[in-house]
Amino acid sequence: MLKFILPFVAMLTVGIAQAQHTFTAIIKDSATKEVLIGATALVKGTTKGASSDKTGHVTIKNIPDGTQILVFKYLGYEQSEETFQFPIAQSEPIEIFLVAREVESDEVIVSSTRTGRAIQNVPTRVETLELEEIEEKSNMRPANVSMILHESTGIQVQQTSATSGNASIRIQGLDGRYTQLLKDNYPNFGNFASGLSILEIPPLDLKQVEVIKGPASTLYGAGAIAGVVNFISKTPQEKSEYSFLVNQSHIGQSNIGGFTSSRNEQFGYTLLALINFQQPYDVDNDDFTELPKSTDFTINPKLYYYPSEKITLMLGNSYSQGDRTGGDIQVIKNAADPLHTFFEKNNTLRNTTTLEFEQQFTGKNHLTARSSFSVFDREIKIPNYEFKGTNYNSFSDLSYVHNFGEQTLIVGGNSIYDKFSETGATSFPLRDFTSFTGGVYAQHTWDVSETVKLESGLRTDVVQYSNSNYEKTEVFVLPRISALFKLNDQWSSRIGGGLGYKTPTIFTEQTEGFQYRNVTPLSNVTSERSYGGTADITFRELLSEDFYLSWNQMFFYTAINNATVLHENVKGEFEFSNEDKPIQSLGFETNIKVVFQSNFTAFIGYTFTDARAEYLLGNQFLPLLPKNKLNLSLIYENAKDIKIGLEGYLTDKQYLNNGSQSPDFWEFGAMVEKTFGVVSFYINAENFTDTRQSRYKRVVNEPHSNPTFDDIWTHTEGFTFSGGVKVRF
Repeated sequence: MLKFILPFVAMLTVGIAQAQHTFTAIIKDSATKEVLIGATALVKGTTKGASSDKTGHVTIKNIPDGTQILVFKYLGYEQSEETFQFPIAQSEPIEIFLVAREVESDEVIVSSTRTGRAIQNVPTRVETLELEEIEEKSNMRPANVSMILHESTGIQVQQTSATSGNASIRIQGLDGRYTQLLKDNYPNFGNFASGLSILEIPPLDLKQVEVIKGPASTLYGAGAIAGVVNFISKTPQEKSEYSFLVNQSHIGQSNIGGFTSSRNEQFGYTLLALINFQQPYDVDNDDFTELPKSTDFTINPKLYYYPSEKITLMLGNSYSQGDRTGGDIQVIKNAADPLHTFFEKNNTLRNTTTLEFEQQFTGKNHLTARSSFSVFDREIKIPNYEFKGTNYNSFSDLSYVHNFGEQTLIVGGNSIYDKFSETGATSFPLRDFTSFTGGVYAQHTWDVSETVKLESGLRTDVVQYSNSNYEKTEVFVLPRISALFKLNDQWSSRIGGGLGYKTPTIFTEQTEGFQYRNVTPLSNVTSERSYGGTADITFRELLSEDFYLSWNQMFFYTAINNATVLHENVKGEFEFSNEDKPIQSLGFETNIKVVFQSNFTAFIGYTFTDARAEYLLGNQFLPLLPKNKLNLSLIYENAKDIKIGLEGYLTDKQYLNNGSQSPDFWEFGAMVEKTFGVVSFYINAENFTDTRQSRYKRVVNEPHSNPTFDDIWTHTEGFTFSGGVKVRF
């Protein structure tokens, strides 16, 4: 009997085996044709499935006979379903192409390094804030870019005035004068203009913000010690764009703005227009404004001409005007009396004209010439004091980018002329100052292999600066190097370092805080010099078909020698001098991002900063700098239909200028945006726990008619609720 059963079982086993089939495929991006690693393939209605390997290959075994539907998934891509008849005749793997979802960005092209490379292939460490995040943050503050930067890891927006709300940007805990601000690679926001710069850059026309932390002197020269923030504007596309925004907050701010762009074969244009109104706001009823009464207006048209496919000529002009009055509420409301007399007025006018020419050649080689001329006029008034002046700035840059094989070479030169003329009537010595910088630079990027990419640069600047007290000429040779190591598909690392410098100026966060009163003209001070670098490691992995994780750990160090420091002399005047011991800043940043099903995004950012001025006796920690800061956010988004966000920030204790410490504090925010076709409605609850400095101690100190102000270490205005409508088509 057994001899009959065994053959029968063997035949049955063979039959079953023959009815189970194997399917192989290569899963690729439909646009770039690059393989997708970790994509999932499933037999619909079963648990059979597999993930693609490093070559994009996926194999599913034991698929039954008959018609089967195979489902292909990858994070950030549209799900695809394909029907196959088994058994299937297959001698080669079948190519499966997945289409990227519109809400995802296939590749981010970095402008600040000028090589035109995707961010994953740039040796220099560049952080980018893309259009979607810019739009989210601009809902909170349509008037300016302060909110975009405030909530970024490792960047601190430092308020410098309790009544006018002026602010500056700090990177790595260093004073704002060590960060270079650019708009489309134009450095028009320094010196006298720096105290109000981030309050006068609207976000409505931005497509990307790029941040380089650490020395970036090769292309940008003076001031790029702590880092560079480059605001990249939208350019005209064949599909016209029209967007309008109306925003209103419960603290008295109103914003109305719009952006439009279009192009045809020969001409294109962009146009930004924005007006902001702020009513005086006194949240703690101490008679002094946390937000000044203000009116700000910006208009920025750009005209593009394309005489051929390879030539672009751009002419633009940005005009902004602002009037800000803070201080005693009764004075602002024209009800001054002997007790209510204090005010602070800031009247500004900024006009910047830009001209740019670009010629494309074969092999992605191109020549770029750009030039700008900027006039910034500002008047500061408080009782019995006025500071008024005009800053003139001209910038010209010529560069050529040449690609050969796996290498890219950039050579160029630029010049910057900067002149400040004090125009207000005063018996105090005038603080006029003039500087001229001429520099040449070269940057070489080399793809040594698929896993190693190097970038090195060298810049030489000749700087001449002078006022009525002295004149000085200095030469700076600034090397810089960085490297990218792609260890495998999940791990990569960047390391870089270089030298930098900053020419002397009286326009700092500290002098801005007291409106430059009794600040003497510069005398015999010289430029500050720096060295430093960053190193990071990044891990990216698709943990499952639904979870994506990225982790970046970055370390930084910067030392500034010959630091220019403000001192008070025996006459009660303030003067700058160079110190013989350095400022040092070191620390690290941790960034973790988790994406679930492309709808939920969680972000954790932590910054540790230990910055000290070694020339100080006793406590050497830099003031108004938290050693620890934690950023948390959770975003839900469903196919551009609805977006919900929740954010939380923990700020550690900070040393104040008087040696005391502020408390640590949390702040939280929430937002909802709902889209109906081309119209979006949104609401924001910013700082809804109402964290503000006056809850700990009054910011304004007596006497009422001639007050002094504490250092600003957190929000002064407290909770802000706002809502608005956007129209985009």
